Amino acid sequence: MIQRQFQWLIGNAYVLLIIAPLLWGGNAVAGRMATEDWQPFTLTFLRWLFAMLILTPFAIGPLKRDWPVIRENALLLFCLGAFGMASFNLTMYLALNFTTAINVSIEQASMPAMIMLANFFLLSQRVRSLQIVGLLLTLFGVLVTTTAGEPVKFFSQGLNKGDAIMLLACFFYAAYTFGLRWRPKIHWMSFMWVIAASAVVMTIPFAGWELSKGAFQVPSFKGVLVLIYVVIFPTIVSQLCFARGVELVGSNRAGLFINLVPIFGSIMAVLILGESFEWYHLMGLLLVLIGIGLSEKAADKG
Repeated sequence: MIQRQFQWLIGNAYVLLIIAPLLWGGNAVAGRMATEDWQPFTLTFLRWLFAMLILTPFAIGPLKRDWPVIRENALLLFCLGAFGMASFNLTMYLALNFTTAINVSIEQASMPAMIMLANFFLLSQRVRSLQIVGLLLTLFGVLVTTTAGEPVKFFSQGLNKGDAIMLLACFFYAAYTFGLRWRPKIHWMSFMWVIAASAVVMTIPFAGWELSKGAFQVPSFKGVLVLIYVVIFPTIVSQLCFARGVELVGSNRAGLFINLVPIFGSIMAVLILGESFEWYHLMGLLLVLIGIGLSEKAADKG
């Protein structure tokens, strides 16, 4: 019976593609909870270290077969792991010390807009008028969220520290996604292991700096649970679910489900953390989702 249920799960693309953004949305909530027990850089280092160790026994075979390709593309793969995954986590967990999980969740919706801009400026990809409208709506939605419903304040006061850092984190992950177009053809397990190993190397000096400041403290039981969650679920399980979902329905259809991240993240921030969901959060969320929808509709017509 259990095996039959498991087979049903791995064959159901839509369930898998809902699980992945649900776990990613939970990462913002976990990161906010982690501020009570962990320094952001140490948490990021431990996340990728333990993920790499867990993946190692499963990745040995694929790594042996893919090693010539990995060695040939070592710099690209290192940059994807170090400046994509590691830098995104370093800055996101840092941002959560200064802003809410709701804000962080909604701000992640700016990533598609950043990717579209990169495609336009770096690859000269054609941008349709509807995509421009969608881009502006998305950016305005993020601005509404980060300025607590008063976007005019941006021009006089700018963004608060946490939201500014989170937008930098979004830039790192958008750059990672943009760079995936040059990903070499290697087994997905090899890719995940190399990305994790690169992230570990990248985070060592940051975690070392934190430890040198005497910032480490013995985490509480809740802090240990948070670490276990970020290592297993948004790092490994979500990637497996999303990879399988892409395999079943294709990348274009699967990519739409990423837009659920800010929705799930906001809901969990309210239910788990007790954060207040204000009218400007709803307004910002609606604007970014409408903007992303318009952009993707225009892209499909292209």
